[in-house]
Amino acid sequence: MKTGFVVHRLDVRAFAQVAGQLSGHDELRKYERLLQEAKGLGPDSPVNWTAIGELRPVPGEADQIWLHLKIDATLPMTCQRCLGPVDVRTTVDRAFRFVADEETAAAQDDDCEEDLLAVSHDFDLAALVEDEVLMELPVVPMHAVCPVAVKLAVADEAFGDETPAKPNPFAVLAGLKRHKAS
Repeated sequence: MKTGFVVHRLDVRAFAQVAGQLSGHDELRKYERLLQEAKGLGPDSPVNWTAIGELRPVPGEADQIWLHLKIDATLPMTCQRCLGPVDVRTTVDRAFRFVADEETAAAQDDDCEEDLLAVSHDFDLAALVEDEVLMELPVVPMHAVCPVAVKLAVADEAFGDETPAKPNPFAVLAGLKRHKAS
């Protein structure tokens, strides 16, 4: 098996032809956009991934290029309920089929279930890892059960229950109407 593959400039076709395997046990700090999502918390948090290339024969056509990607990452985020830290674990297990170019990918996208990408001699696998983790993150990170009691009040107890009554803007018009009628 060829071992000279570079994560940021992966020749996808050659990787698939030799059934290549790459893996990484990175720290969160290596992925700038993920670190921004974590608001700089836990830069040492693990991002573990494995990529396997494969050629799949198709009768009467050229072999298809596939990449199977597995990711396991834990990102420190802020719980939107209690505002405390929460570790969000994300897992990805996805296969990608590579096609000749972006136009082909766009044309075939609606008709197939797998994810399509354009084949490249300098494919950035690290960017794909980062993209996939970003897409798996919850929109609103929360603990299943917060470790502290969460105050769910919209106003302080010291805040008055009654709000001063606002004058009706039409009361002035009603007064003018009465004045004109007399």
